Parts: sequence; structure tokens; C-alpha cells
Amino acid sequence: MNVDPPSVASSGSEVAPPAVGPTRSAGLMLAVATVGFAVNFWAWALLSPLGPLFRTEGTLGTLSESDVALLVAVPVIVGSLGRIPVGALTDRFGGRVMFPLVSAATILPVLFIGFIGLRSFDALLLGGLFLGIGGTAFAVGVPFVNAWFPPERRGLAIGVFGAGMGGTAISALTTVKLYTGAGERTPFLLTAVALAIYTAVAWLVLRDAPGRKPPQGSLLTRVIANAKLPISWQACVLYAVAFGGYVAFSVYLPSYLKTAYDLDAADAANRMAGFVVVAVLMRPIGGWLSDRFGPVPVLAGCYAVVVAGAAVAATTPLLEHVGTVAFLSLAAALGAGSGATFALVAKVTDPARVGGVTGLVGAAGASAASCRR
Repeated sequence: MNVDPPSVASSGSEVAPPAVGPTRSAGLMLAVATVGFAVNFWAWALLSPLGPLFRTEGTLGTLSESDVALLVAVPVIVGSLGRIPVGALTDRFGGRVMFPLVSAATILPVLFIGFIGLRSFDALLLGGLFLGIGGTAFAVGVPFVNAWFPPERRGLAIGVFGAGMGGTAISALTTVKLYTGAGERTPFLLTAVALAIYTAVAWLVLRDAPGRKPPQGSLLTRVIANAKLPISWQACVLYAVAFGGYVAFSVYLPSYLKTAYDLDAADAANRMAGFVVVAVLMRPIGGWLSDRFGPVPVLAGCYAVVVAGAAVAATTPLLEHVGTVAFLSLAAALGAGSGATFALVAKVTDPARVGGVTGLVGAAGASAASCRR
């Protein structure tokens, strides 16, 4: 694998100024960005926990398993492909502009689903299409955080930011309970309020790292140039396994547990939340281990665990003990592998192109998830 430093990467672009050190401001930017990632992922994952309910309660008509799969896959596909232009736009305009913009744009589809989309399958698909905007927040945060930290701290910093994917756990733990107990619109209203508050906070607090220099050239030119970099395709393959596997489990695990183990919707969602929590906690650990030992050895170890865990889970073992250990081992390895992948990207990519490369790699990971049904 090519791990040449950014200075010899075949990008042909001017290398951005070195990132500033991990100052108090850098810590604040990391914290606010991580919260924003979590809130946007909370919105992005709203439909997944409700999938089994939509099939059984009949408010949307008679839905097949394929209908439910399509319903939860649409936001994933849009959110994954949308990361490509959003990552390139973040390189150009900075996270200070793009974070509040993406968060504000996600409010409308959340409200549309809560007030209109729940009445018909077609309307829900339309809402899910635009709900995918929330999934693009990842391509905003990685270059934003990367610019605030020096190379020897970027693995941990990006891993901490990546823990914001725990927003899917918030959705898993709260959506079904709020939908059935407090009214079907409640989870969508709460998410919209959280997005609105974060939009205001991000606009007032976030600042791009000192010395950030926007790249030159058109959006299309930069996307094509980023796609030609060897690290883009190397990291795409790695992330398709790591984060693609995580998203696939977090989106489809409730339906799988309900079908394979006859769990009710709430129990399945709670178990999926446990899977997500383990993966979230391991993501910064994967980044930290990459700073310490290098990303390539960490990735090799993570994928060895994935192979072993998947082999056991494929036999549909008893959920207690053996099945639980297999699924949680998968969660730990996929979470750490996701953190290590972007530690590798930060290590070998020109800082001025991290957003564009992140968009491509993030798209590969989430797109792989949507194809694993």
C-alpha cells in the first residue's frame, strides 16, 4: 500500500500550510464538530428503527420485506453519494460554512416525513431521499477536524470525531419508543429541534483552522483529480469493508434480529444500539492505535477479527453468549477499522484535498452498506 507523505503525492496542487497544534480552540472545534456529526446521523438513521413497524402496523399499506429494505436504503444511498460533492465543497468553503448549511438543509425532510411522509409509502420514499443530506456531514467534519490538528494527533482526533456516528444509537434507542409512546410525529419534531439548535451553535462557534487555503479549480476538476489519487481507491476498499459493514449492521440489524431470532421491534432496536455503542467507542481507539503503531497494522488486525466474527455469525448461533460475542466482536473491529482508515487518509493525503478524498472514501463505505441487503 502506498503510504508516501503528502509532499510526494501526485496531486499537482499546492500543499496547504501545516495544521495548528492541539490548542484549546482545536479541542472546542473537535467537540462541536462531533456533536454536529451525531445530530445529523441521528436524523439520517430515523427510518431504520421504524422499518419493522411500517411493515406490521399497516398505516402505509401492505409492505414487503423488499419495500422496507428500499425505504431504509434510500437515505443511505443519497447520503453516501452526496459525500463526494459535499467533501469537495468543504475543501473550497470550509466546515464553518458547510456544517450549518448541511444541518439546516436536513431539517426540512425530517419535518416533511413527520407531517406528510408517514401517510404514504411514496411520500416516505421522497422524504427519505432528502433525508440523505444528513449523511453527508461526515465529509464536512473530517477535513475540518484534520486541519486543526498536527499529523501525529490526527488519527485520534478524527477517530473522536468519527464517534459521532453514535447518532445512529440515539435513533435506535429513542425513535421506536417515542413513535409508539408519545406520538408518531414526536421523534421527527425532536430531531428537527436538535438540528435547528445545532445549526445556530455551529454558525456562531465554528471557525476554520488558521491558515486554511481553499484549493483552486472547479468542483468537477477537483473531484476527478482526487479520484485519480492511489490513496482514494485504496481507502475506498478499506472503508467499504469497515464502515460499510458498520452501517449495514446498524441499518438492517433490527430487521435481521426480528426475522432470525423472533425479537420484537423494541428489543431488536436496543440490541442494535448496543452494537453501535461498541463500534462508536472503538473508533477513536482505532485512530489512537494508528497514531501509535501505524494504520496499516491496525487495519490488518481489525479485518482478521471481522473474518472470524462473520464466520461465527453466519451460522446463526444462539443469540445469548456465542451470538452476542460474535456480533460485538464485529462491532469492535469495524469501529476500530473505520477510525484507522481515516488515520491513513490523514497521514498520506495533501491537507488541501482531505475533504475531496474523504467524500470519495465515505461514499464507498456507505454505498457498500446499501448493497449488502
